[in-house]
Amino acid sequence: MKAQMKIPRKLLAGIRQDLRRPHSFAYERIGFLTAGTVRMDNGDVFLLAREYQPVADEDYVPNPRVGAMIGPDAMRKGLQLAYKSRSALVHLHTHGGTGRPEFSGVDLDDSEKFVPSFFNVVPHVPHALLVLSDDSARGLLWMGKTQPPVYFEGFTQIGAPLLKFGGPQ
Repeated sequence: MKAQMKIPRKLLAGIRQDLRRPHSFAYERIGFLTAGTVRMDNGDVFLLAREYQPVADEDYVPNPRVGAMIGPDAMRKGLQLAYKSRSALVHLHTHGGTGRPEFSGVDLDDSEKFVPSFFNVVPHVPHALLVLSDDSARGLLWMGKTQPPVYFEGFTQIGAPLLKFGGPQ
C-alpha cells in the first residue's frame, strides 16, 4: 500500500505561515488538518487536504522536554472538526528549514499513543501525523487503530505551480 497526500497551494502556504507564528512559551506551533480519503482498488490511499485548524494559544501546555505540547482541549477541538466532516484527521507541525524533515523521537513516541485514539471518534477513515519543512514534508498514516503506521510516499501541491515533494530519498 502506498499513501499520498494532495494539498491545495493556498492551504499549504497558509498552514506554513500559521506554524511560523511565535507563541509566548512554546517553541513550535501545532495544527490539525482534515482530509478526504480515496482508497484505490490496488490498496493505495490518497488524502486530499480540506480544512486547517490551528491550535489556540491557550491550548498549549508548558513542558520543557518538548518544543510544544498541547492539552486535551486542543485534541477535543481537532477531533470535533474531523467528526463534524467525517474526515481523516492529520496532526501537524513544522521543524522549519529546507529539505525533507524527519520526525523526532518524541514525535514518534507520542504519536504512537495519541493518533490511534482518533479512531475512537472517526473510525472509518485513516489518520495521520505530518511534519513540514519550508519546502517539503514527512508523514505517517495509520489505517486502523491497531495497525502500524506507514510513511507517505509523497505529497502534491495542487495549483500553479503543481509541485511534488517529500518522496522517498
